[in-house]
Amino acid sequence: MPLPLLPTTVVGSYPQPGWLVDRSVLSKSVPRIRADIWRVPEPWLTEAQDDATLLAIRDMERAGIDIVTDGEMRRESYSNRFATALDGIDAMQPGEVRSRAGRATPVPRVVGPIRRRGPVETRDMAFLRANTDRVAKITLPGPFTMSQQAINEHYKDVDEMVMDYAVAVNAEARDLEAAGADVIQLDEPWLRQDPAAAKRIAVAAINRALEGLRVPTVVHLCFGYAAVVPGETKPVGYSFLPELADCVADQISIEAAQPRIDLGVLRDLAPKTIMLGVLDLAAPEAETPEIVASRIRAALDVVPPERLIPAPDCGMKYMSRALAFAKLKALADGAAIVRAELS
Repeated sequence: MPLPLLPTTVVGSYPQPGWLVDRSVLSKSVPRIRADIWRVPEPWLTEAQDDATLLAIRDMERAGIDIVTDGEMRRESYSNRFATALDGIDAMQPGEVRSRAGRATPVPRVVGPIRRRGPVETRDMAFLRANTDRVAKITLPGPFTMSQQAINEHYKDVDEMVMDYAVAVNAEARDLEAAGADVIQLDEPWLRQDPAAAKRIAVAAINRALEGLRVPTVVHLCFGYAAVVPGETKPVGYSFLPELADCVADQISIEAAQPRIDLGVLRDLAPKTIMLGVLDLAAPEAETPEIVASRIRAALDVVPPERLIPAPDCGMKYMSRALAFAKLKALADGAAIVRAELS
């Protein structure tokens, strides 16, 4: 499908309606195991999630976004739905990991070989494809991040576990491509949690997870949701970024607006396409199109327009729907301003 210069997209998530999820529960943490956030009981939950997905798709279309997702309406978090659906996982008796800030989070325990038991997101992708004529992207948790969000009680070699996660992700990604995905994104925010391990195995795992795919692929990094991680605690640079120039993904996605990173680091990623966060999700009001345009122009000092995709920073899931829509509208309008200047 043809895309304009500076096509706009979202990272993946969009606010779930209050009638679908209990947002007070959602805001307390980012679940790694299954979480009870749903207001709608079975057997009506799937229908309710479908309706919420339609709202998300239509909001993105109305805002003018070029590459849309399903808003991740069926997920409790970006990673736990897929991660807990694999064989070899015990999510009922979880372990615990601690963040750099010391916060304890329940996580799955790996108690056997990691294997994909069957499709997890293929119905989601088919539903998205059937309900939009725009370029459609779907996201998956990356193998390195899932390995960091689990307790290994089975593998003697941790890198073997990471690669088994990659094989499972690849099987899912191939089915997503067959279901109509135009773009497939791996979310790998935990690459910065353990840079030494990332440098040892992450590129190989990403390459295995994306092996054989014909559609454009993305690897997404971030510093944590604005709703959970205050801006003043975020680093101003990525501990694992230039290394991604060697992975097979076509695009690298980073948040840049809230942490205000030095965009000069993007030169290290040539010739990758850059999906760049130009919406600060910690800001309580929507940016103006002119502010968005100025952030895009700053990126064009180091990245040619043919290799730039403007996007939000990550974590739109935690915002109000009204604010999220207003920010996406500003994103589309700001990109249109710069597009007109370039033409």
